[in-house]
Amino acid sequence: MRESFGTKLRAVRITPQPRAVACSKQNPVFKRPQSGFSSMSLQNRLHEKSAVIGVVGLGYVGLPLVLAYAAKGFHAIGFDIDPSKTDALLAGRSYIKHISTASVAAARASGKLDATTDFSKISACDAIILCVPTPLDAHFEPDLSYVTDTLDAVVPHLKAGQILSLESTTYPGTTEEEVVPRVEAAGFKVGEAVFVVYSPEREDPGNSKFTATNIPKVVGGHTPACLDAGTALYAAAFDQVVPVSSTQVAELTKLLENIYRAVNIGLVNELKIVADSMGIDIWEVIHAASTKPFGFTPFYPGPGLGGHCIPIDPFYLTWKAREFGIHTRFIELAGEINRTMPEYVVRRTMEALNSRGKAVKGSRILLLGLAYKANVDDMRESPTFELMDRFQELGAVVRFHDPHIPVVGPTREHMNWAGATSLDWSADNLTAQDCIVIATHHAAFDLTALAARADLIIDTRNAMTNTATKPGQVVKA
Repeated sequence: MRESFGTKLRAVRITPQPRAVACSKQNPVFKRPQSGFSSMSLQNRLHEKSAVIGVVGLGYVGLPLVLAYAAKGFHAIGFDIDPSKTDALLAGRSYIKHISTASVAAARASGKLDATTDFSKISACDAIILCVPTPLDAHFEPDLSYVTDTLDAVVPHLKAGQILSLESTTYPGTTEEEVVPRVEAAGFKVGEAVFVVYSPEREDPGNSKFTATNIPKVVGGHTPACLDAGTALYAAAFDQVVPVSSTQVAELTKLLENIYRAVNIGLVNELKIVADSMGIDIWEVIHAASTKPFGFTPFYPGPGLGGHCIPIDPFYLTWKAREFGIHTRFIELAGEINRTMPEYVVRRTMEALNSRGKAVKGSRILLLGLAYKANVDDMRESPTFELMDRFQELGAVVRFHDPHIPVVGPTREHMNWAGATSLDWSADNLTAQDCIVIATHHAAFDLTALAARADLIIDTRNAMTNTATKPGQVVKA
């Protein structure tokens, strides 16, 4: 493994540093590459927008991507094993809150968007982009089954001249070790018949400033011809493309981005515990430190990490590093701190209830916000689940309220909550709680009404800082 990893790095064209590629007709990216293309090459079809783009996996990454290519004038086909998603798209409906039904309906009306569960239609595509989950297993080791199962469904329908791109976050070497061998085992020479690239997704659900196409797109290829094809594929839809020297560089780039956040969040979470013990408001400290115009980037504490990336991605690198005899102590320590934050919130809640002469057992506890971040309906890896589990284990009567998630759907780790419904926001329901925990700060929450009705508020997000409250009513955790 290690020898082939190093050999592949030497074989790929090396550039001194990543170069930003703007999307324009005059850009050199559209010139015919050095090998592997005919007069009606993949690059030409991308330039002419006659190429068919297939996106496999229609979740928070795949749906914006397939819509982006359709909006650019390409015939785009979305693939998923879940017929409810493909049926919704064929009917012109969105199933993700921050993606409008109007955008889906417009794509359908233009005739540019199709969706299917039939993977044999992969053969009709010029480009296939894989956007499937890469979770951890019970031992915090990579679970690539979604990637490998998808490859096994896609590869039998490949044809010469296609490009295959993996976007799922994973450890360095995955493209070379899992994707390339499967393509070549099917009889295709990678870099000549089929072009394999890796380009990490950079979606930020709910962030209106950044859309699917205005975030710079990093791409690495198995060979120079693969890189040329991948650059052309993404330059056709994205404002800026950043080619790098190998798929491994692209894979590690994504991990670095998320490890950087995980480590800094771990640091500020630890500082929150220290500050709380000293009677210092860590939020005020962060605000004050943020006034420094250089050398400081603010990160904010919370009840734990959520989302599909930050709680998971660092462990992909720690797992791979062990193959090279390296123990990533710093990364693992940050992960340990972040994983313990739900327990810290539970302890602070127990102390607050105890100060009012109440035990957790039998107390009515309402969690505000099931989504892992504000103003979205994405509950993947949400720490709220951990809080609900722990409070329930302690004997509390646990409910949640989230205007974006009326019903809990199936999850890999928390099937016990599937079917649970969001408690209605009402004066009576707020008053009836012994404790209300703000786990996610949705803009939809009426904090003034909350302060008027709640007896005890555990604030993990500094949400109540600008709302008038009674002395002792709010405990920060």
